[in-house]
Amino acid sequence: MSEFPAALKRGLTVRHVRFMALGSAIGTGLFYGSASAIQAAGPAVLFAYMIGGAVVFLVMRALGEMAVLHPVTGSFGQYAGRYLGPLAGFITGWTFVFEMAIVALADVTAFGIYMQFWFPDTPQWIWVLAIVLLITGLNLLNVKVFGELEFWLTLVKVTAIILMIVGGFAILVFGFSVPSSTPPGLHNLVDHGGLFPNGLTGLLLSFSVVMFAFGGIETIGITAGEAKIPSKTIPAAINTVPVRILLFYVLTLFVLMCLFPWNEVTGEISPFVQIFDSLGVPFAAHILNAVIITAAISAINSDIFGSGRMVYGLAQQGHAPRAFTHVGRTGVPTLTVVLMAGVLVIGVILNAVIPENVFLIIASLATFATVWVWIMILLSHAGMSRERARAGAPRSSYPLPGGRVSTYLALAFMAFVIVLLAFTPDTRIALIVGLAWLVIMTGVFFTFVKGKGRQRTILPDDDAALTGDPTGDGSSASAVQ
Repeated sequence: MSEFPAALKRGLTVRHVRFMALGSAIGTGLFYGSASAIQAAGPAVLFAYMIGGAVVFLVMRALGEMAVLHPVTGSFGQYAGRYLGPLAGFITGWTFVFEMAIVALADVTAFGIYMQFWFPDTPQWIWVLAIVLLITGLNLLNVKVFGELEFWLTLVKVTAIILMIVGGFAILVFGFSVPSSTPPGLHNLVDHGGLFPNGLTGLLLSFSVVMFAFGGIETIGITAGEAKIPSKTIPAAINTVPVRILLFYVLTLFVLMCLFPWNEVTGEISPFVQIFDSLGVPFAAHILNAVIITAAISAINSDIFGSGRMVYGLAQQGHAPRAFTHVGRTGVPTLTVVLMAGVLVIGVILNAVIPENVFLIIASLATFATVWVWIMILLSHAGMSRERARAGAPRSSYPLPGGRVSTYLALAFMAFVIVLLAFTPDTRIALIVGLAWLVIMTGVFFTFVKGKGRQRTILPDDDAALTGDPTGDGSSASAVQ
C-alpha cells in the first residue's frame, strides 16, 4: 500500500458531479470548434455527433464501472496500471495530463478570441494571461468552492443553450422577420449541397473535430476520489451523457443550421455569435458571447482540476515526483495546480506569437491525446472484465451494456479515428506529434521510473471489488500501491 496519506477531501456532492458532467460536455468544442466540423461535413455533422457521442457513452460506461469498483483519485491512470501494467499506467496518466494541458491551451485561446469580439484592439494574449491567473487562484481553494463554481457556470451555459434552442424554434415555427439574406427554415439543411455536401469524406474528416469536442468528459471518473458517495454520484452523472449529447450538440446545431446556411459559417468567431448577429436579434450576439466566455472559464477550470488530480495519482504510484502528493490546508494538491498554471503560460506566449493558427494546431493535438486515453480506458476495462471472469466475481452494480462486445466495438471506432488523422495535413501533424509523445514517454519510463513505479499498481479495494462492490463511501479508496 501507499506510504502517502489520504489527504484529499471528499467535498463534491451529487449536484457538483452532475453539473461537472454537464459542463464537460459543453465547452470550446461546441461553441467554437463546431465551426470546423460544420465546414468539413455540412449538415451531415449531425450524424457525426450522434455516432461519436454513442461511442463516447460506451467509453464513459466502461470508466464508470471501474470507478464504482475502484473510486480512487488517479482514476483511469491507476486502472491502466492495475490491469495493463505499470508502463500502461504511466503513459495513460501522463497522456491525460498532456491532453488536459492541450485542451486547456485551446480553451484559453478560445477565451482570448471571444474577448476580441468586444475588444478588438486589445492584444489577445492579455486576456489569456488574465484568465490563467484567475482560474489558478480559484483552483487553490477548497474543492467544494471548485464544485460550486462549476455548478453556477454550468447552470448559465445550460440555461442559455435551452433558451437559444427555444428561441431558434420560435423563429422557425412562427416565421419572425429577420434581416438575413437567406430566410431561416429546414430548407437550409438541403439547399446548399444536400445533407452530405462534401460526401462521405467530409463526414469522416469531421470526426477529428467532433471527438475533440467530447474531450475531457472522462474527468467525471476523476471526481470519484473526491465525491462523497462515488457509487451513486458517478452513475448519476454518466447516465445523462446521451441526453446531453442529443440536446446540447445535435439539437443545438440542427437549430443553428436551419437558421443560417452552413456554408456561410466562417469560423472567425463562434458560429453561435455569428448566426444570431446575422439574424439581427437585439443584443443576442453580445449575450451569447458572454455565455460562451462563461463556458470557456468553466472548461479551463475543469481542465486544471482533472490534470492536477491525475498528477497527484501518478505521484502516488511513483510515476511522478513525490512532491506532487503535497496537499495544502484546503485539501487541494497545490503543486499540481501550480504546474498546470505554468503550462498555461505557454498559451499566453503562443497567443502573442501565432494568434491566428494556434487553435487549430492545439485542437488537432488534443484529439490524438483524447482518443488515446479513451483507448486505454477501454483496454483497462477489458482487462478488468477478464480478471473478474477468471475469479468468478459477481456482476458489477454498474456494468457496461453489451460487456466485452461494446468494449471491442468502441475500440475499433477509436482506432479508426486515429487512422483518420493521417488524411489531412493539419491533423497529420498531430498524429506524428502524438506518436512521438508515446515513444518519448516509453523512453522516460524505462530511464527514470524505478522502484515501486515499476511495480503493478495495487488498488486498496481490490479484494472488495472481486467479492462484491465497495461500499462507495470512500473509506478504502484513497491510496494506491
